Amino acid sequence: MPGLMQDWSLTCTRILDHAARNHPGREIVSRSVEGPIHRTTYAEMHARALQLAKRLQADGIREGDRVATLAWNTWRHMEVWYGLLGIGAVYHTVNPRLFPDQIAWIINHAEDRFLFIDLTFLPIVEKIRPQLASIEKIIVLSDAAHLPESSLDLVPYEEWLAESDGDFAWVELDENAAAGMCYTSGTTGNPKGVVYSHRSNVLHAMAASVPDMLGLSARDRVMPVVPFFHANGWSLAFSSPLSGSAMVMPGPRMDGEAIWELLDSERVSLTAAVPTVWLMLLQYLEKSGKALPHLDRVVIGGSACPRAITKAFEEVYDVRVKHAWGMTEMSPLGTVCAIKEEVAELAGEAMLDLQEKQGIAPFTVEMKVTGDDDDERPWDGRTFGRLKVRGPAVSRAYFKEEDAAVLDGEGFFETGDVAHIDAQGYMQITDRAKDVIKSGGEWISTIDLENLALLHPDVAEAAVIGIAHPQWDERPLLVIVPKDGTQPDKASIMAVFEGRVAKWWMPNDVEFVDEIPHTATGKIKKTALREQFSGYAFDA
Repeated sequence: MPGLMQDWSLTCTRILDHAARNHPGREIVSRSVEGPIHRTTYAEMHARALQLAKRLQADGIREGDRVATLAWNTWRHMEVWYGLLGIGAVYHTVNPRLFPDQIAWIINHAEDRFLFIDLTFLPIVEKIRPQLASIEKIIVLSDAAHLPESSLDLVPYEEWLAESDGDFAWVELDENAAAGMCYTSGTTGNPKGVVYSHRSNVLHAMAASVPDMLGLSARDRVMPVVPFFHANGWSLAFSSPLSGSAMVMPGPRMDGEAIWELLDSERVSLTAAVPTVWLMLLQYLEKSGKALPHLDRVVIGGSACPRAITKAFEEVYDVRVKHAWGMTEMSPLGTVCAIKEEVAELAGEAMLDLQEKQGIAPFTVEMKVTGDDDDERPWDGRTFGRLKVRGPAVSRAYFKEEDAAVLDGEGFFETGDVAHIDAQGYMQITDRAKDVIKSGGEWISTIDLENLALLHPDVAEAAVIGIAHPQWDERPLLVIVPKDGTQPDKASIMAVFEGRVAKWWMPNDVEFVDEIPHTATGKIKKTALREQFSGYAFDA
């Protein structure tokens, strides 16, 4: 017996339709690439996205065509997404922090037809333009007055858009049609293309918005510091308008002072980014004496959130931390460390222990941990295993690799993370499978050691890598970036670990460096660190 409900396709443009109709005056504030603060609304964005969709069709862009963006978080970037979605084309966010040859490879692999860029990234495009075989047109997200001289044939966005009007209706699409693309930033081999559908984006945005996840509402003012080119922008270009939340876009300025200025002047209630960004903000606040009177909660993901960051936000600035985990292949939200009733009475260090966990899964995400034998491990909060996931917003294949097996026999995707899950469903990442240190047949979590090192008042950043050892196979080497103006000694740093970890977990040595290498997504680049210390040797 069939149900008798309407057939209402879950397409992404319905989100913008909803926001424009029910929250028409809600603000979208952007720090523009040109400099000034720009203000628009969901109603205005809806009108311009319709205009853009019509203009794209006039230029021959059709359903299934890929269109690349090299752009910051601004109102223009967001309306490009929705304009493309409205005709069935596929937005493809390209990470400008990759090496130029990687950017060219990704654009060619995706076979992007058009390329929308911010002024910031023109030098990159000028360098790689001869390699971009599929690109027919380069549109600069600015107006003619700001267009610089260039050897390239550039199209100013505002004048190009003005050649069309907004008399347009979204193309009728299958909800399973491709909506967007984002390439993984793997440290070895070529990046892989993840393809999101309209249905997966809508379901993911709904799951992300519920109270125990991001908890968005029409009373929120949301600032996605995480760039749209990182893992589908953490869904905030969809979940914010879906919830009627106002949006504040940071544009190209990502330093601590610039982030604080917008958090303060625009009364931001929720913001999201990777830990390195929040380290910059906290260091700025510490030096300047500024406060965060409007900020209610901060979402921290991309890599494990150090305990020191959580403690500073909550105890010094009265901001709730939402520790999150996910990946490009998951659209990207996988878990958030919500506080269940069973643990709500925890306080002090016990609560911080809980908040170090990546948290619980929303409806639409199923998790399990398995051993090397692929047998499922118990949810006891101790037994480590390979973390696997499945759900309607989890990848089943990569672009142009549809026949390659990436799922296990039960349809679970292997994340590459090592984790354990407790009886309450709280998951905790203990390492990346490729980074975990195997010492004397036992595993040591580099993440745990890094988080503890950041408890030292003079440590700005910490990384742990495994170094070959003649007796124990591998032992931990702690690499430290001191805070400006400090000179911490090894003894004081090692003292941080005393009584907090088993003695056999203790780092064998500490090395001080001026900086730690990072990937294009802000994570510690341990392949580069291992290469840097490839000649290092422990004594037996």
